[in-house]
Amino acid sequence: MPARVPMIEAYNNLLKLESFISATQQFEALVVYLASQGACLEQHGNIEQYLQTAGNELLRRLLQGHLDHRATHERPRQSVTGADGIRRTYCRQSVPRRLATVFGEVTVTRHAYQKRGHHSLYPMDQELNLSADKYSDGLRQRVAIEPSKSSFDETVRSIAFNTGGAVPKRQSMQLVTKAAIDFEAFYQTRADQKESTSNLLVITTDAKGIVMHKEDLRETTKQAAAKQQHKLKSRLSPGEKANRKRMARVASVYTTPCFERTPEQIIRSNKAHNVKRPSITNKRIWASVERSSEQVIQEAMEEAIRRDPDQQRDWVVLVDGETSQLASIEAELKAQSLGATVIVDFIHVLEYLWKAARCFYSLDTDEIEQWVKGRGLKILQGKCVDVAAGMRRRATVEGLSQDRRKAVDTCANYLQKYRDYLKYDRYLEKGYPIATGVIEGACRHLINDRLGITGARWRLSSAEAILKIRSIRSSGDFEAYWEFHKKNERVRNHTSLYAKSQLLEAA
Repeated sequence: MPARVPMIEAYNNLLKLESFISATQQFEALVVYLASQGACLEQHGNIEQYLQTAGNELLRRLLQGHLDHRATHERPRQSVTGADGIRRTYCRQSVPRRLATVFGEVTVTRHAYQKRGHHSLYPMDQELNLSADKYSDGLRQRVAIEPSKSSFDETVRSIAFNTGGAVPKRQSMQLVTKAAIDFEAFYQTRADQKESTSNLLVITTDAKGIVMHKEDLRETTKQAAAKQQHKLKSRLSPGEKANRKRMARVASVYTTPCFERTPEQIIRSNKAHNVKRPSITNKRIWASVERSSEQVIQEAMEEAIRRDPDQQRDWVVLVDGETSQLASIEAELKAQSLGATVIVDFIHVLEYLWKAARCFYSLDTDEIEQWVKGRGLKILQGKCVDVAAGMRRRATVEGLSQDRRKAVDTCANYLQKYRDYLKYDRYLEKGYPIATGVIEGACRHLINDRLGITGARWRLSSAEAILKIRSIRSSGDFEAYWEFHKKNERVRNHTSLYAKSQLLEAA
């Protein structure tokens, strides 16, 4: 009983506050209904649905009561000085503005300080850190998260179903773009990221195409799309999407212990003999369809430098064999005088081997599998040049035509061209990773699972915003980012409007 006394007293005091009368009436109505005979005949699901709707209304009234309570205690000031140095001496009291929240719409009443010919200032808006639009922080946060998981149409439905608020589709798209505005600044300001470890620092990048509206394609792709003839009016036919995509560059930086293996362990590995791989830690992944490939690769290097500014650790750069990507990486390493081991993904090498093997063997036979395993083992042993020469020689001996041996020559050329990045025997001895599974997974998660859905065509601003939010959430940084974003919003929307002396006075 003693524990209940303060609660009862607090409730009785609440009843005396005029601002909260509406909330207490709603609460009492809830209790009366739940104790009624009609409610006792309902299924629990109906009670849940009632509580969700009526409970949101109770919370809305409580928030409204709080805002009204603050409004009654806002004291008029003699003047408020803006960043423009102009003193606003006229105080217009009880100026309302609407605020859409997760509980429903409320009204914020506050004082406006005015000077003819100059914009008004609202100190209460600064205290509450209200946004420039009508949406609350809680609603903006949900609108930032939901479209990163599903379509904008589904976002509208989800918010309407799960909250007391509502945000139309167009406004949802605008809010997501605004929510992602501090992405670069957030990571640039995290300078103190040096890791106290001797584990490997791995940088990996890849690219994935996103189907865009024609006006948001890069110029060369846009020109190619303009020349293309469509087979169907209502949709793109197979092969026609090639000139409808804008490439997004995906990057990841993470830490992992060295993991020494032998070529034999990799080629002959199976689930029964697999050794448990070491865990990946401090993984950050991100992507951009707006910025160039060179810019994203530069960002990846800068992220690595923040973690290991003195380059005390072994750096590994994992990539596929895409020529322009490799050139950008090598150029960035040289420009920043960085030492790193660049490795071409072994899985991509195996894909070339399988295509070459089909020139000699039928599919789904033991012979083709044994041939690929044998050549794969030699490549892992650092003999990629020998493998290239051997398959060319066999194609010549067997008299394969130019067309029939095309995959053999392609594979051999690949092995020759990238031989400096295929020194797997050395990489395995040092415990370096040789496969790009992390970045492949990042491409699927960041792009395919959301931006690659069937029938979707993206505008550049929306696609970039979604990529940023998905990147932040995938890296486990969303809560920290949102606090950073709110601070920046306060500066943009409020503190930048006031004179510094005025801010000190307000504080």
